[in-house]
Amino acid sequence: MSLSHVIALHGGAGVNPARDYREVEIHLGELVRECEARLAGGASALDTVEHAVAAMEDSGLYVAGRGSAPNDAGEVECDAAIMDGARFQAGGVCAAVGIAQPVRAARAVLEHTPHVLIAGAGARRLAEARGLALVTDSASHYRLPVGVEPEELLRLDAGLSHGTVGAVAMDREGRLAAATSTGGLFGKHAGRVGDTPLTGIGNWADDQLAVSCTGIGEAFIYAGGAREIAGRMAYGGASLDEACHAMLASVARHHGDGGVIAIDRSGAVTMAFNSPGMKRAVAGAGRPPVVAICGSRERA
Repeated sequence: MSLSHVIALHGGAGVNPARDYREVEIHLGELVRECEARLAGGASALDTVEHAVAAMEDSGLYVAGRGSAPNDAGEVECDAAIMDGARFQAGGVCAAVGIAQPVRAARAVLEHTPHVLIAGAGARRLAEARGLALVTDSASHYRLPVGVEPEELLRLDAGLSHGTVGAVAMDREGRLAAATSTGGLFGKHAGRVGDTPLTGIGNWADDQLAVSCTGIGEAFIYAGGAREIAGRMAYGGASLDEACHAMLASVARHHGDGGVIAIDRSGAVTMAFNSPGMKRAVAGAGRPPVVAICGSRERA
C-alpha cells in the first residue's frame, strides 16, 4: 500500500511484561500523532525523526537521554546516530558525556563536519560549539526509565538489560530518514559502544528504506544489523518483513534479543522483535495511529 507519509517510533525492546507501561503508551501515542501532523504539514523526514528522538530523550521514560543509567564508573555515556536517506549522509556520537539530547549532537556531526562518528570529549566539544543543551547537574537531570527499579541496577549488567529509542520516517516527498539514541546497557563498562551509533548497524536510511534497531548491541553488530536488512532486500529479493526477521534470527543465534522498526519506499512498515515486547508506535496518511508494548509484531 502506497502512503504519502508515515512515521514509526520505538522506545526499546527491553520490556518486562509484568510492568505497567501506561505512561509510556500515552507518551508514544501523543508523540506519534504530533510527528504525523508535522509530516502532513510538509516537515522533512530528517527533521521529524530528530524531533521524535529528542522528545524521547527528554522524557526520561526510556533508556536514552534523561533515562540513561550510569556505567560501571558511575558516569552516564550516551550514543546516538541519524541518517538522511535522501542525501545519503549520516552523523553519530558515542560515549558522549553531558549532552542533554545526543541526537542533536549526531545531527551536528552530519551537518557541520565531514565525519560520520565523533566520540567522547570530542562529541561534547562539538555540542558546546554548536550551542546544544548540556547537562550541568547530573544528579537532577537523569532519572530511571519506566520499568527499572533502583535495586535492579545492582544485577542488571549480568543480564545485559538494555533499551534504546528510535524513529524512522518517510515524508511527503518520499524522502526516508532514521534516528536512534541510547544510554546503553545498564552497568556497562566505561567506554563501551554498542550498535546504536554505528551507521549501517543500529541505524540506516537510503532511498529504499529506513531502519532503527534496539537490543543487545554486540549481537546486532555480529548479525550485520540494518545493512543486513538492506542487503537481503537488494540482493536476495526479500520483503521488508522477511529481511527484518531474518536479521533478528541471526541476532538470536548470537545470543541476543531486541527489535527493529523499518519503513520502505512504498510506505510499508515492519515493527519486529524477538524479545518479550517492544515499545512501539506508527502513524501515517490513511491509517489510524497504533501504539503497543507487548504482543505480536506488526506489519503495516
